[in-house]
Amino acid sequence: MLRNRVKRQAFRPGRRRKSKAGMLLSIVFIALVALAALYFIIPNWQHAQPEWKSMKKPIFVQGEVMKYSASGTGDSLKLPLPVIQQEIDPNIRYEKKTESVIITTSKELVHLTIDHKDAKLNNKPIKLLFAPVTEKGIQYLPISLLKQIYGIEWTEDKSTGAVIVFKAGEEIQSAKVSGGSSSDTVSLRERDSIHSPILQDMTPGTAVRVIRNEGDWTIVQMNNGYVGYVSMKNLTLTDTRKVPEVKGIPNIARQKWNSKKVNLTWEAVYQKQPDPSTIGNLPGINVVSPTWFQIMDGSGNVQSKADDLYVKWAHKNNMQVWALFSNAFDAERTTKALSTFDNRLRAIIQILHYAKLYQLDGINIDFENVYTKDGDNVTQFVRELMPLAKEQGLVISIDVTPKSNSEMWSLFLDRKALGEMVDYMMLMAYDEHWAASPVAGSVASLPWTRASVERLLTEDEVPPDKLILSVPLYTRVWSEETKDGKTTVSSKAIGMKKAQDIVKAFSLTPTLDESTGQNYVEYTENGILKKIWLEDSFSIKQRVELAAELNLAGVASWTRGFASSEAWEGLKEILK
Repeated sequence: MLRNRVKRQAFRPGRRRKSKAGMLLSIVFIALVALAALYFIIPNWQHAQPEWKSMKKPIFVQGEVMKYSASGTGDSLKLPLPVIQQEIDPNIRYEKKTESVIITTSKELVHLTIDHKDAKLNNKPIKLLFAPVTEKGIQYLPISLLKQIYGIEWTEDKSTGAVIVFKAGEEIQSAKVSGGSSSDTVSLRERDSIHSPILQDMTPGTAVRVIRNEGDWTIVQMNNGYVGYVSMKNLTLTDTRKVPEVKGIPNIARQKWNSKKVNLTWEAVYQKQPDPSTIGNLPGINVVSPTWFQIMDGSGNVQSKADDLYVKWAHKNNMQVWALFSNAFDAERTTKALSTFDNRLRAIIQILHYAKLYQLDGINIDFENVYTKDGDNVTQFVRELMPLAKEQGLVISIDVTPKSNSEMWSLFLDRKALGEMVDYMMLMAYDEHWAASPVAGSVASLPWTRASVERLLTEDEVPPDKLILSVPLYTRVWSEETKDGKTTVSSKAIGMKKAQDIVKAFSLTPTLDESTGQNYVEYTENGILKKIWLEDSFSIKQRVELAAELNLAGVASWTRGFASSEAWEGLKEILK
């Protein structure tokens, strides 16, 4: 018993040492907890300056500071072109060669020249209060003009130089800082934390604009440009208003077709004008498109083959005339003619002049064989044409090929942008197998046609009520000749009536080719195998049903001269 008591006593000093260490650890822990608690309770009172303070005239859009500063002040305030393109209109174009700025909207074509107050609106002279300028390689446009065109609003703060821009249609939620006495301040912080540095001390009653809410914090902007976080409890919402939208003008020409389907046929005009008296009836056709106009040279001049007698015949038979305007399928000529505003405008003014002279109802644009690099100029040409054509009451349509990897025939077309501008887009759904195709095949098989239409509807978001399915009234007789074990393929385009004549002459029995959805015949002539995928009443019916199923705007057919009477009977079903 004595030994045990001695042992217990021997360990007591060690226990005291451990107890002291534990107490120290406890004290340290309690101190850390207290410091942590203080961290969460005590806010950061440090102040910071935003990076934009180094800018002379910072620009803000929806709370975001722009890369470039504004220029001037008051009535002479100007905005840099890169900011306008980024935030207001990406389609404003600057052409360095002529120092021209071109602005297009659905109703306006504005042409400005750097350092000049003289400008043109829809090709009519106007006088600007302030000229556009170039500073350090950047173009600046007067904000007063931008307000007139785009309906923007702005504020300018004299103390910071901040320019706050509001876009048409933007909703502005106003608020006031709330708090205790007038001597109290509310902190505008860099981040959503009381430990974030303070940007500004705001007195109660300070007016701010709400950008957005993030949890218990709200991002606001002061009139002096400062943007930061405020606790929601320190804000009182006041009024909300919307910046007025810019009023457009009604497209009267397009509105006439809103409740009707288009049934157009092209009239191929070569050396000789068609004699209307020999054409006969075209049951169901409500638009004809004669191939009358083309770009004549690199300056944009337009060549005309228009015929007043044909227009009068069409109108007498209740058909509109949407004359075709092409680039002559000349790539080099197209590059030059569309390269500058002056050349494009020359072509536009001339084609509109002819439209007025011959009392045309519309223009059908058919630009093909174009370098991919010129695609933007094709789109710009249409963009510049539209407001002037609308002013004249014309329907504007454009022909596009099915999407493919062909540079000259497909890749240059910005179908999405074009679909947003034009009244109608004609999908030329033919030449799946073209004249020089290395293999024989259908001009336009039904599966290929459907896929071509659906790609425009889904990938390019072309509205179905703008898309017109263009169908072939021709086919090809394919010849396959084998010599020395090698087969060569050639073809010849023929119309529907000629194809039926061949069927009768050779006593052929068409069979349905399931893969193409068309009737098919083949025969041998002079030892050469001939193949024809027929365009007939059956194929026309399939295409019209496809257009109706997808609720397209109508159908078009190339070309009247290839048609048989059964073609018109089949095509007019789109009107039902």
